Amino acid sequence: MLPSQPLLHAGVFALTVLQALASDTFIAAVYEHAVILPDPTDKPVSPDDALALMNKNMDVLEGAIKEAAQQGAHIIVTPEDGIYGWQFTRESIYPYLEDIPAPVVNWIPCTDPSRFGPAPVQERLSCMARNNSIYVVANIGDKKPCNSSDPGCPSDGRYQYNTDVVFDPEGKLVARYHKYNLFTTETQFNYPKEPEAVTFETPFGKFGIFTCFDILFHEPAVVLVSKMQVDTVLFPTAWMNVLPFLTAVEFHSAWAMGMGVNLLSANTHNISFAMTGSGLFTPEGPAAYHYDTGTEEGCLLLAELSAYPCLSPTYPPAINWSLYATSIKKFPGENDTFSGSVRRDIFTFSELRRKNGNYTVCQGDLCCHLVYQMSNKRKNEVYVLGAFDGLHGSLIKYHWQICTLLKCESTDLDTCGQPVETAQTKFEMFSLSGTFGTNYVFPEVLYSGVQLAPGEFEVLRDGRLKSKHGTSKPLITATLFGRLYEKDLPHPLRTSQ
Repeated sequence: MLPSQPLLHAGVFALTVLQALASDTFIAAVYEHAVILPDPTDKPVSPDDALALMNKNMDVLEGAIKEAAQQGAHIIVTPEDGIYGWQFTRESIYPYLEDIPAPVVNWIPCTDPSRFGPAPVQERLSCMARNNSIYVVANIGDKKPCNSSDPGCPSDGRYQYNTDVVFDPEGKLVARYHKYNLFTTETQFNYPKEPEAVTFETPFGKFGIFTCFDILFHEPAVVLVSKMQVDTVLFPTAWMNVLPFLTAVEFHSAWAMGMGVNLLSANTHNISFAMTGSGLFTPEGPAAYHYDTGTEEGCLLLAELSAYPCLSPTYPPAINWSLYATSIKKFPGENDTFSGSVRRDIFTFSELRRKNGNYTVCQGDLCCHLVYQMSNKRKNEVYVLGAFDGLHGSLIKYHWQICTLLKCESTDLDTCGQPVETAQTKFEMFSLSGTFGTNYVFPEVLYSGVQLAPGEFEVLRDGRLKSKHGTSKPLITATLFGRLYEKDLPHPLRTSQ
């Protein structure tokens, strides 16, 4: 006699847990999704039309989730805005929102869908997790009613939050996170009154979660790692790539290395908005990543990761990011400098005129040191050493310290700092360091074609970013990206709207 469906599901779930417990590794997946967008409108569509659009996107996500589960994945992350897109006003997004309860309610929407009112999106996501015995991470919108007794209550009587949810292999809601650092264009959502440090335990480590723009700030990103001591961070994002330092794969890989955790980054895919770049990033570098500006196709990535990376024998040692740079005298060349802009940020640059050399460039409290040897000094390519120590951002201002070896767009020095995607010059070696005033420094190496360089560089205990055996491909940038969170200005928009 065949077992009943509940017993069969319970058996499969128990087997999944036992398999995970038997190993210190797990298989993670992320899906870069080409979101089906609604037609732009300032007026709300009907709830049925909103659900129809969301079901089209969930059809695609469900296919990716099934494929990931069939390949043995224990968890899958899908992108921010992956179910309904991002082109909304506060009013027009309302039909897409659901009331998402706190996980303490112990709720499986797949088996009890109407417990908290209509929740067709949560029901379907829960069933995707349950039917495939996999953790599912998704980004949707939460709505919470309020009234005049709350002095922060918006005039329309509700809070609206950009929200991540996690369903376990039984379909139970185990995590809910309201995005704390909204991008300036996200006027359809409210800022939470307090930052949320959301974590949950699994048979394969402790997980935390935050969303997109959050990664650049102390709360909740640093808090989850430094205070809550998570092993892996789940990261739905809708990241618009910004060269030379803030392409998705470049910065997210660097953040995982700098913070010493796994980062499961699932990006939206939309070429018109420069959105691409997802990956499974570890403290040792990328286990798998995807960057595609040539097609409008989604992409599923899987990799086996350490469940407890800090216990791995290959876990990077603790780094004193300023030790080397503060122990040496300035190299010659610090007076031969010029100013150039990377977007709105004014850097101090020095041109690398020779095939090899030692350079120092300073700005503010930061001095950047470079030792390098080019394989071939091309006359039609110019590289610079650059330093930046100051506030970044036009409205929300936060403090960066950056040391960078950077290719200019052309031989015209006025183009240094402008976006560059290709290069022809390889380096036999480079060693970059800086007198950073922070322990939060993220090492980036980016090759021609916006490709990462896994295994080809290392960070020494004294803070030097060094190539191991030269660059296998032409170099766009080698960068140490520091964040001085304590010097950030007060957030001008974090009030209830």
